[in-house]
Amino acid sequence: MAKQIQAIRGMNDCLPADTPAWQQVEAKIRQVVASFGYSEIRFPIVESTDLFKRGIGEVTDIVEKEMYTFDDRNGDSLTLRPEGTAVCVRAGNQAGLLYNQEQRLWYMGPMYRHERPQKGRYRQFHQFGIEAFGISDADIDAEVIALSAELWRVFGIEDQVELQLNSLGSNEARADYRSALTEFLVAHETALDEDSRRRMHSNPLRVLDSKNPEVQAVLADAPRLHDYLDEESKQHLSKLCELLDAIGIRYQLNDRLVRGLDYYNRTVFEWVTDSLGAQGTVLAGGRYDGLVEQLGGKATPAVGFAMGIERLVLMLQSLGKLEGLRPAVDAYMVLANDDAAKAGVQVAQRLRQQLPDLRLMMHCGGGKFQKQLKRADKVGAQVALILGQDELENQTITVKWLRQDVPQQTVALSQVVNLLNDLN
Repeated sequence: MAKQIQAIRGMNDCLPADTPAWQQVEAKIRQVVASFGYSEIRFPIVESTDLFKRGIGEVTDIVEKEMYTFDDRNGDSLTLRPEGTAVCVRAGNQAGLLYNQEQRLWYMGPMYRHERPQKGRYRQFHQFGIEAFGISDADIDAEVIALSAELWRVFGIEDQVELQLNSLGSNEARADYRSALTEFLVAHETALDEDSRRRMHSNPLRVLDSKNPEVQAVLADAPRLHDYLDEESKQHLSKLCELLDAIGIRYQLNDRLVRGLDYYNRTVFEWVTDSLGAQGTVLAGGRYDGLVEQLGGKATPAVGFAMGIERLVLMLQSLGKLEGLRPAVDAYMVLANDDAAKAGVQVAQRLRQQLPDLRLMMHCGGGKFQKQLKRADKVGAQVALILGQDELENQTITVKWLRQDVPQQTVALSQVVNLLNDLN
């Protein structure tokens, strides 16, 4: 027997038992973005490698260690997209959607990063993202955060997440702080771990994200980012806080929150939770006013966020928020003989046309009556629709309820639509 081929490590199948949960999550996401008036954008999973080097930053973990990069037959360096923001900017620039315009966009799809797989973090993972272009005021920051908060309300997990908020300031203010932080880190180099020593010159703000308790102890005396903010950024953050207060969104100011990508400026935020064990981020974003120009477009303010769907699904499942999922099949047609099989095709087709939302599966492959009923039960059908000789002669169909204590009944074919209409 030939050896079975396995899926690539960290790239998982979504099996039929799992897809109803994903469909429910995706449907609610679509519901929320529609209520805010955002438009969907879709783009390729493969992009030029330079897009991510220029957009994300060459000294980030993503570009240095995690990207799936390869040369195609023409010798061009291509990369499976590791995130969506840079790709969305590329698409907007290319289509002429961004300069001197307002765009509020959303996307959803697979991303790829070669990192050690762990629960909720895989090499192929799915991301939902929001990107708003062309508005520099703090009110769009508040709207983007409000949209994320609405997701938690719709999923019923408002009490399981906390919003952390910070400002990175202008590019100039951030550069001044970076210099001060680098000077501090150099003075305490011997107390830093290897990863922090590597980053302290290339990307010192990432040292603030260190999970090493000894490094965090050193950072207790480090310069504070807030002390280096320019006045305009302080006013921007103040207005954002006022707007969040006005709509009742609670937040925690955290001046150690910096985000891992180079393109952020001013507002950065994360929604964190303890529901998956150690505190983890379930959604994160911020402003990136310089990225459009950095990637070849005209200067355009922008703000957005991204959320990993795997982590959200795990969280909702652990909290019991995905119960009551609709089964894949509402009705299963049981066919007593060959004549019934022929008529069944016609009846099933007519029912599907009259009830587009009905999930109707017809038995195929023959078999005994009881075996067909067992199959109907196994696929989770609410009712079995039985066609036998008596039904064919009388133009009727027998409806047997499989999930409720309701008497079996035989109705005219012309009336079965009314009975089944309540199933969907």
